[in-house]
Amino acid sequence: MHFLNLQVTQAELLSGLISVSQTVAQIVLVMIVAWLVSAVLSRAITRMSKRTRTSKRSADEVKRIETSFRLIRFVSRLVVWALAVTISLSILGISVAPILTTAGVSGIAVGFAAQSLIKDYFSGLVLLLEGQLRIGDIVDIGGVAGQVEEMTLRYVRLRQLNGDVVYVPNGAITNLTNKTTDYSMAVIDVGVAYRENLQEALNVMESVAREFASETTWSTRILAEPEVFGVETLGDSSVILRLRLKVLPGEQWSIRREYLHRIKQRFDELGIEIPYPHLTLYAGQDKGGKAPAFRIEAPDGAE
Repeated sequence: MHFLNLQVTQAELLSGLISVSQTVAQIVLVMIVAWLVSAVLSRAITRMSKRTRTSKRSADEVKRIETSFRLIRFVSRLVVWALAVTISLSILGISVAPILTTAGVSGIAVGFAAQSLIKDYFSGLVLLLEGQLRIGDIVDIGGVAGQVEEMTLRYVRLRQLNGDVVYVPNGAITNLTNKTTDYSMAVIDVGVAYRENLQEALNVMESVAREFASETTWSTRILAEPEVFGVETLGDSSVILRLRLKVLPGEQWSIRREYLHRIKQRFDELGIEIPYPHLTLYAGQDKGGKAPAFRIEAPDGAE
């Protein structure tokens, strides 16, 4: 009898080991299949993204495509691995329904404690779907300006001009200015002295802009004829004249710097004064129309 019991015990142990081995093999197989499916989907999405970008000529469309496919790749991986974990739990004999129910109840409790985090993810999804931001865009978010280096459902990473990196939670984005959507405007203000002929100065500004836009190096970046607005402000020591150029997205700063360099040279050649700030003192006049003389005293006491 003892020998029979020992044989039964060994048979049960062997059966259990075989069952465990089969279970482990099934889970490993599920994970391998999930990895293969995830890799195939990722490669297919990457190829589709490259083909779509090749067919698009607009840089704005290319940025939008890259950002959209990043989101699609992330969501596809998340779905594949979530299914793999669910199937693995079923193989282990663990019912998924109670876990999902518990997760739902716990999610409500956690949701109240993590409202800002949920807001970040929801806001990030809306930003991606609406195409308000793309990788490479230059934006101003709540007073923080920089180039978009990375965008996730949680945050936006900006690289500022001095190299600093700023992380902005998506839920904190309430006011967003995108400086590189479709096209940009280079608004250029130039000050001239009050004694100058304003129409002559405006004509010179327009001629310099037209020469500038006709050159091969810059003609591809300037999209339209220059717009001369005229007098913008009567300043303390100069009259501010304004001109605007429609340019490619992100080119407004380089265009503005080059134009200011050229208009300074042209004004110097023509003798048109760009004045330094100065102040005119006026002592007033008496009832007879005579203005009193200013008494200026030198450091040594001489008048």
